[in-house]
Amino acid sequence: MRSFYENIQVAGKKLVRNNIDTVQINVGYVCNLKCRHCHVQAGPERTEQMSVETIEACLKFITKAKASTVDITGGSPELNPHLSMLIEGARKIPMVNRIIVRTNLTMLADNSYKHLIDFFKVNNVQLVASMPCYGEENVNAQRGTGVFKHNIEALKLLNCHGYGKAGTGLTLDLVYNPGGAFLPGPQAQLQAAYKEQLKDNYGIEFNKLFTITNAPCGRFKEALATSGELEAYMELLVNSYNQDNLEKVMCLSQVNIGWDGTVYDCDFNQVQKMKIKVPKTIIDLTPEDVMGEILVDEHCYCCTAGAGSSCQGSLG
Repeated sequence: MRSFYENIQVAGKKLVRNNIDTVQINVGYVCNLKCRHCHVQAGPERTEQMSVETIEACLKFITKAKASTVDITGGSPELNPHLSMLIEGARKIPMVNRIIVRTNLTMLADNSYKHLIDFFKVNNVQLVASMPCYGEENVNAQRGTGVFKHNIEALKLLNCHGYGKAGTGLTLDLVYNPGGAFLPGPQAQLQAAYKEQLKDNYGIEFNKLFTITNAPCGRFKEALATSGELEAYMELLVNSYNQDNLEKVMCLSQVNIGWDGTVYDCDFNQVQKMKIKVPKTIIDLTPEDVMGEILVDEHCYCCTAGAGSSCQGSLG
């Protein structure tokens, strides 16, 4: 099997970052759920959380990089007690025109966190919500018993606040992850099915559906190994490799900052501990320090397989 790096060489290409459009910030691995597909292995037992000092350094870096998008992920970002500080700080940066929070939805159905919806609305935060299926059985199988019910409750609440509704400017996008060792179907077709099912059955509206290929990392990789499907899944990714996607992958204009301030090319590299090779954290880094060739490994096949995959959905 040809390695991902060998495929890049055969194509006569290098993955090189020359600019930073997006700064993705993982504010911690603490989560109220323990999903089967989670590449960062987040869960209630995790304790890693980004500190105030590191958040302040992130904001300084974003300003220097003149990034237009701040993409906040976890774990469950809502569980970091300094989330509001990060969002308010990012909103004050002139070049930032988009702030994204990646939510598992269930937190926003919790009485202790419902107030965040108004906060997100005031700060025009775009929500990207994990919703691996429009059917209850599949969601609960991947994410835990009762999760689907809480997801529907949260989506209805978000709609009541204007999120996902036409003309409000409040963006609510959903994310589909395959429930097993296969690639996602065509994004447009899945989006149409989601919109029909959620509208007809629950009266729920949203903006776009993003299809994201599961990375063979973390808990998903462990599940594949346990079921004996890891080798077959890797073969699927390799055999589905699409060279055209090399020019579209998200790492070309993005950096990822871990909860402790370590800097990576993407969230998957963070899990693999493939940090950008500079002996510093975000506290000491400049945008110039993170320019250059991107670190790759076999998990990178998940972003280039088939129609391609990024944190903003299909590349096709």
